[in-house]
Amino acid sequence: MDFYRIGDKLISKEKAVRALERIFALRASGLSQQEVANRVGCDRTFVSRLETMAEVRKGGSLAVIGFPIANTEEVAEVCNKLGVEYTFLLTDAERWNFVENLSGIQLLNWLMELMTEMRSYDNVIMIGSDMRIKLAEAILGDKVIGFEIGESPITQDVYIQPKQLMDLITTIKGVLT
Repeated sequence: MDFYRIGDKLISKEKAVRALERIFALRASGLSQQEVANRVGCDRTFVSRLETMAEVRKGGSLAVIGFPIANTEEVAEVCNKLGVEYTFLLTDAERWNFVENLSGIQLLNWLMELMTEMRSYDNVIMIGSDMRIKLAEAILGDKVIGFEIGESPITQDVYIQPKQLMDLITTIKGVLT
């Protein structure tokens, strides 16, 4: 269990996560914010702010970046079929080849251009390790939706279940397949 010491209080991360999951489950079942607040013992505004903090904007433009992916062609096909505006997918070998064939300044310039371009999208799905997702979130903020495929470092290609990615994209874009 993870605990945080805040002043005289000892806070359980697991207990907080369970409370959040209960709030979201009750809201998803159709209860109003006020009804949920009454059941869990908090203010309605707290429920509203949680929803705002956790909201993934539906619709809008979408980019998908991911590595190291075993089935890049299959994943790219899913993205193309569902109207993803930007897709950048690499296997582990392609990732290393890409990095090794650029000078330091070329790589830095490419990364700066990529970050600038990603800011123009409403949502960015980052498929990768826990560390890569956290880095993308630090750079791009709330528009990043993490699709974690393992803990860093990932040293081999990971097969992505096309249906799982399809479900995520359709949820974000608000389209039916």
